[in-house]
Amino acid sequence: MSHDARRYFTLPSPFAMKRGGKLHGAHVAYETWGSLNAARDNAVMVLTGLSPSAHMTSCAEDPTPGWWEDMAGPGKAIDTSRWFVICVNSLGSDKGSTCPASIDPATGEAYRLTFPELALEDVANAAHAAVSSLGITQLACLIGCSMGGMSALAYMLLHPGSVRAHISVDTAPQAQPFAIAIRSLQREAIRLDPHWNDGNYDIHAAEGGNYPDIGMSIARKLGVITYRSAMEWNGRFARIRLDPEQREDEPFGREFQVESYLEGHAQRFVRNFDPNSYLYLSRASDWFDIAEYGQGNVHEGLQRIRIEQAMVIGVSTDILFPLQQQEQIAQGLEAAGAKVEFVALDSPQGHDAFLVDIENYSRAIGGFLNRLATR
Repeated sequence: MSHDARRYFTLPSPFAMKRGGKLHGAHVAYETWGSLNAARDNAVMVLTGLSPSAHMTSCAEDPTPGWWEDMAGPGKAIDTSRWFVICVNSLGSDKGSTCPASIDPATGEAYRLTFPELALEDVANAAHAAVSSLGITQLACLIGCSMGGMSALAYMLLHPGSVRAHISVDTAPQAQPFAIAIRSLQREAIRLDPHWNDGNYDIHAAEGGNYPDIGMSIARKLGVITYRSAMEWNGRFARIRLDPEQREDEPFGREFQVESYLEGHAQRFVRNFDPNSYLYLSRASDWFDIAEYGQGNVHEGLQRIRIEQAMVIGVSTDILFPLQQQEQIAQGLEAAGAKVEFVALDSPQGHDAFLVDIENYSRAIGGFLNRLATR
């Protein structure tokens, strides 16, 4: 698989972290599409959810489909023939950016759990440094999805004037107890796997080997269950059982189609994301709270964000980032003086709808960007 499109920005050294600690010689990976115009005012940045890389959509250098392939590209909702589009991989993610699996220059060994505590504010600051390095002082639009939507709120708060318009996609101003509970269980599954070994597993283990496969598998299954909605599970699987030859020949083995589906998802994920990086980013999502910027009040925190326009999109079937949290963001940005459009979708796919229900999300996102371009 070609990664020729991936570029790297070396962060200022030392790079100070919100909760203490510093990184030396750290970098973030990013990809760009389209061309920056002479005025440098047509830049759109996308901040991703927890697990995606910077490869949002294909390009000549890397024709493999990206994680938002049908959303971004020439003539698509995020039109790369009109906008200069940047997607930055989160600091702490193992998809090219400095993370717990990276080598600590001070020791020559992987950081593992010596990596400084990671906050989404650090993700935001690293992305801002990368954008600034491209000679962009103000983004035409900042788009944040899921965890990236939280990072986007931090970005706009910490760097006033750096964003003109914002599209918030299936995110929240703070994690709710249900989301924290799920992520806590995901982390516990990884930490209880004996192969995790306090973070000292074999990072590049071959199949088998000293690697927390079971913990990562359970964490991913829990995630997938919460990323979709009960309505969708019913529609797709009902109570359909596996054919006898597909069943495991062991006590309490998989019996239903939905179990097999989850297993397939887990197997594709387990060796494709570093477990310690997963722990750090998951905890950063729990820690994020915009109320910290508003004397303990979410609405006041959001009111400190100064932008011209915003679109806030949520989906009624999302149990991780419920619609009322999208409403909170819309009300806060509006109270701060932005012209806000609120889009509540009824997609059955739950939190993952922004990756699946491309038709409805495209209409909203593409429409907003088109109106923005002709202001």
